[in-house]
Amino acid sequence: MTADDDSDNGGKQERDPDLRNFGETLAACRKRAGLTQEEFRPLVGYSVQYVASVEQGRRHPSPKFVNKANEVLDTYEVLQIAARNLSRRRGLAAWFRRWAELEEQAVILNTYECRVVPGLLQTENYARAQIANVPPMATAEEVEDRIAQRLVRQELLTRTPYISFSFIIEQSVIERCTGGLEVTREVIDRLLECGQLPNVDIQIMPTFSPEHAGTDGSFRLLQTQEHEWMGYTEGQQTGRVITEPEDVSFLHQRYAKLRIQALNPVDSAGLLMRLRGSL
Repeated sequence: MTADDDSDNGGKQERDPDLRNFGETLAACRKRAGLTQEEFRPLVGYSVQYVASVEQGRRHPSPKFVNKANEVLDTYEVLQIAARNLSRRRGLAAWFRRWAELEEQAVILNTYECRVVPGLLQTENYARAQIANVPPMATAEEVEDRIAQRLVRQELLTRTPYISFSFIIEQSVIERCTGGLEVTREVIDRLLECGQLPNVDIQIMPTFSPEHAGTDGSFRLLQTQEHEWMGYTEGQQTGRVITEPEDVSFLHQRYAKLRIQALNPVDSAGLLMRLRGSL
């Protein structure tokens, strides 16, 4: 998912409304202090262009800048609070952020993936290789942001009270060997390790599958703490949270069929071990 959740189907992120809101907050605090951008510049040690880019929501502020601006403008930590909210989303594609927020509130998360290893199960090297493969090329800073966010999201796997996870992954995703043989060995080990968690089921959909309910593509389902079900689908440069009951029901029907068609967790682990042994 793209620049920044799992599949990296594009590198350029949409203009971030949270960045824009931070910039507007900074500008309001600066004006309240009676400072122009030119007067503010030497006090924080950044150029007018940098300040203007942050205020216009075109640039992510550095922690050093946020701390210095808070000190100079005496904002009672308003800027730090706004920046923490930004950092939690930095590295996520704009269209994925709503789903990432919903993940944090979920009690059940079901994922069918036919493109890449799901981000919650990726290793750092796999994520790095995947990001490197998708144009336009990300900057070094963007790569690190995306990887960091992916690793932070993985804390959901072991958070208590447990979220119940089910993953169905196409065998071809593993056999593609994204990043090379060593990276593939690492990611298989990661899948086997996660499959041992008491709240995680991992099933592999074998390449030879004459009956297959997932030919319309990857999707996800989750149940919130309020027992509401929602779905999520993603394409090139776009993602959609699905809340219409009829549409969510269609995804439930497909996922139920996929769970029957895929190998069970024990047989899936056996296939993964055989795949690893063949590398």
